[in-house]
Formats: sequence, C-alpha cells, structure tokens
Amino acid sequence: DADGDGVLDRAEREQARAFLKSNAEENRGPGAGPGMGPGRRGGRGPGGRGGFGPRGAEPGRPGPKVAVDEVETFPNAPLYAPHVLRTFFLEFEDDDWEAELADFYNTDVEVPATLIVDGVRYPNVGVHFRGASSFFMVPEGSKRSLNVSLDFVDREQRLDGYRTLNLLNGNGDPSFMSTVLYAQMTREHIPAPQANFAKVVINGESWGVYTNVEQFNRDFVERNFATSGKEGGKGKGARWKVKGRPNGASGLDYVGDDLDAYRARYQIKSKDDNDDWRDLVELCRVLSTTPLDELEDALRPILDVDGVLWFLAFDNVLANSDGYWVRASDYSIYKDPNGVFHIVPHDMNEAFGLGMGGPGPRGPGGGPGGRGPRSGPGAGPGFGPGFGPGEPPLPPDALSGPRGPAGGGDGADGQPPAGSGPGPGGQRRRAPDDELDPLVGMDDAGKPLRSRLLAVPAWRARYLEHVRQIAEHELDWRVLGPRVASWRALIEEAVEADTRKLDSTEAFLAATADASLPPVEEGVRQPLNLRTFAERRCAFLLSWSEVPSTVGEVAGKSGGAKEPSSR
Repeated sequence: DADGDGVLDRAEREQARAFLKSNAEENRGPGAGPGMGPGRRGGRGPGGRGGFGPRGAEPGRPGPKVAVDEVETFPNAPLYAPHVLRTFFLEFEDDDWEAELADFYNTDVEVPATLIVDGVRYPNVGVHFRGASSFFMVPEGSKRSLNVSLDFVDREQRLDGYRTLNLLNGNGDPSFMSTVLYAQMTREHIPAPQANFAKVVINGESWGVYTNVEQFNRDFVERNFATSGKEGGKGKGARWKVKGRPNGASGLDYVGDDLDAYRARYQIKSKDDNDDWRDLVELCRVLSTTPLDELEDALRPILDVDGVLWFLAFDNVLANSDGYWVRASDYSIYKDPNGVFHIVPHDMNEAFGLGMGGPGPRGPGGGPGGRGPRSGPGAGPGFGPGFGPGEPPLPPDALSGPRGPAGGGDGADGQPPAGSGPGPGGQRRRAPDDELDPLVGMDDAGKPLRSRLLAVPAWRARYLEHVRQIAEHELDWRVLGPRVASWRALIEEAVEADTRKLDSTEAFLAATADASLPPVEEGVRQPLNLRTFAERRCAFLLSWSEVPSTVGEVAGKSGGAKEPSSR
C-alpha cells in the first residue's frame, strides 16, 4: 500500500501477487499447506478435491451470459426475504478475477469490484474468497464462497442496511437448503444469522445459485440483542468467531489463565481488550471447574443458559456435522454489555444428514483417518463428519451407535446396535445421522457446554424438552415439507442451469424430493434426503426414553431442581 490509502490498487495488487507466488511455501493459515494454499488453485489432488470429485457434478464450465436489465428485481423486499431469489452482479476490473481472489485467499487483501443489486450500483466493494474446506476442496472453475464488503472504500455504504454479504457455495449440501432451513428454525428461538437464496453473475456470466447468509458483526448484535446495558450504546459488547478447525479444541474448556492460549483458539472480532479476554477465561473456568451442585448459581449471571440449551439442541437434532458436538468449533460468541455471554450458530451447511447418509466404515478399507463414501446420486468417496485429514474422530458414544429407545448404553441386552460394530480393518462404524444420541459427548471435558451443562438435572431436562419440541414441530413433515417444496420451486430452474455447482441436478432433486426412502439392508450406506432424515430423526428422538413426552414430565425428571433463567 505505497500511497497509504488502505486499499491496494491494481499495480499494488500485482506486486503483492508476485510476492505471494515467490513465497508460495509460506504457511498463511488453514488450507495454505502444499497443494492447498493460495497460488495452488487446483486443490489437493485430481480435480482439486483431494481426488474426491463432486457428487455426480461435472467440472465447472462457463455459464450463460446475463445482463442487468434481464433479471427480475425486488426493490421493496428485504435483503433476506425467504422467498425472493435476487441476482447479485459483480463486475471486476480484470478477467482473471478468480485467480486473483485465489492468490489473496487467507490474506487481508480484498479485490475491488462494483456490485449491482436490483438495478442499483454499489461501487468499490471489496471481495475475497472465504471458507476453509469450501475453498481448498473446490477446484478452480467450480463455485467457491464469496465475502463482499460494501464498506470497503466508502465506510457508510450499505445494502438495505447491511455492510457485508456472505455468498456461500453450499459445499456438502446437495439440497442447497441446509443453511436456510437451519437458520429459519433456530431464529424462532435464539438469535441466529438470516439466510436465503441468491443468484450470482460475475463479469456478465452466471455463476449459479448461492446461499446468502447474514454476517455476525456489530450490526447483527444491534438487531438481535438489547445492548443498552451498563456500558450503553447499540452494538456494544465483545464478539468472537470460533473458526472451523479440524482438531476443534475451542469448546470453552478452561486451559489456564494465560490469555495467549485463548487467543490461539478464539478470534476476537470486536476491539481486542484484555478485560474481555479475562471475562472469557472466567467463563471457561466456571464452566470447567465449578462443582456441579454450584454450577447453576455460578453460571446464571454470566451465561444465557437457555439460549445455549437451544443452540445445543438444534446442533444435535439437526445432526450438524460441523457443529459444537463433534468439532467444538464453527460457532460465534457474544458478551453483552452486562457481561452475559451468548452462543450464536455459525456454520450450518452440513446438517440434516445430507452429506453422508447412513452407517459405514470410517474410511476406504476401514482404516483410520479415511472418510466413508459420500451419499447421493453419483456418489464417490466422500467426507463424513470428524474424519478429515487431521480431524479427531467423533465422540466415542457417537461411534458406538445410538443408545436406542431403551435408553441403555448400546443395543438390546447390552450388545452393540446393528450397524455399529467393527467395519473392515476392525474400525467401528458410526451411527446414522438420524440416530445421533441426544446425549452424545457427555464425558468430553473439551466440550463443557454439553458435558457440564447437561450434567445439571434441571438443565438436562430443559435441553431434552427442547429436543422434543424441535423433533415434534420443526421436523414434522407436514410443516417442513411445504417449506422444502416452496424453496425447491423457487430455485429448481436456477439449479438446473447452474454450471458451476458442486453437486448434480439429480442430487438436488433427490435431496429435496417429497418421498421417504425405503430401508436398505444392514450395513449398506444409503443417501438421506430431507424428508427421510426428518421422519427418521423425529421417530428416533420421540422413541428415545429420556426425551420427555410432555412438558409436565420435565418437572418430574428434573428432581425439583431450580428452573434455569431464560434471558
């Protein structure tokens, strides 16, 4: 930035790209190792996905040309209106914009462009590729996720009041709907990002359907929380992002008082203030070390407990394979001006069992560190949760299968349930996503939001009440089915025309079909669609003995413990 204006012009970006290419082996963060980082835009193997191609999709190819005056506009509809399919136009200076964005991946450099929405031009927005696996597992020419900063140059520039756009590629979601469904469900109970569908056109060429997801920033806090506490002012408080990391280790467990140990695990997005870090450390200390019979009184002043219980319930019921229960990452933290911490969902694209289906061995040949076959039409070797390069295995009780309706440790008579025994090579098979244990990970000290909060009888009962409510209402196909059908009708034509998508049109149609799949023989991996997951997950949870059948039953199970506060 030779002129010190805070923006790299074309000549400065060319110098920066030359520097990055001459220092290609520098490790600049997740995905920046050999074969995965900037300057190596093909990814890790043939096709750029480590040898694992998209489910039935062909390599990305140029899409149809689209002009600004050819698309429908929605000037009076909110940015995240759920049944609006807007088109976002991006115009870059150069035709090699994709290579430039890839070169600057995981740096602080944004590439300038003009954004056009509903016929209105927004000049000098900043654009960069975002995501981890959604970037480095996707080859050049296929769809990657985009972050657009409206206020890149003009600090006051907004689109419908929003300063940032996240346009996500739906990696791991052949339905395109996981994030939008997850967001809509959770927002009825806790603050969560808004999400809807969008089409993107870049330099006059269609790049297909994306998911448009709200940014977790000061504006989000202002819209979703009452922030008029003792420090006053809208949008105040402290915010942290917990990045997706293969090894997790960001579950709010206590690792001592050294602030640097927490700075390595959590990324602060507000002002970097040591007092905020010390408050985060204190939350972790209380969570991890307070005797259980004192935990309610100790946590109530500093944690929105019922909000966390809803967060955990959705994380489990919807089988979020990037969730807290499996990786202790991919979520957001907010401390309001009154010193109360809140947990906010973040990564929602790999839920509903769409990416991996039923039980199967841990990897090719059942060896450790591999990944089971990916489900869906045209499925090849794929990516189930917790089995990525360097990722930890799932919690032991998830690998050993569900407790089953009897509520015991395994299957009938203490035997492992069907489909959970050793696979090839002696590895244990993971339970199907629709049979994920609601109390998975209860012995995992690294995830104290689950293992400690749910060990308190009243909170455990409240959590299981939330589990039942989600199963009964959100997964009821009489409620969910019309949503899916409406959104399928909204985007089906655009998905079919999408030449850059990561899954085939057939995979999309199968994932969103209004038909429940028949059972398959034991041990055979089956693709799940939204209806099959919803019906099987609901049936499993409602037959699970510890999930209360009525709200009245909750009080009996809680042993008379005090009700948690609901902030």
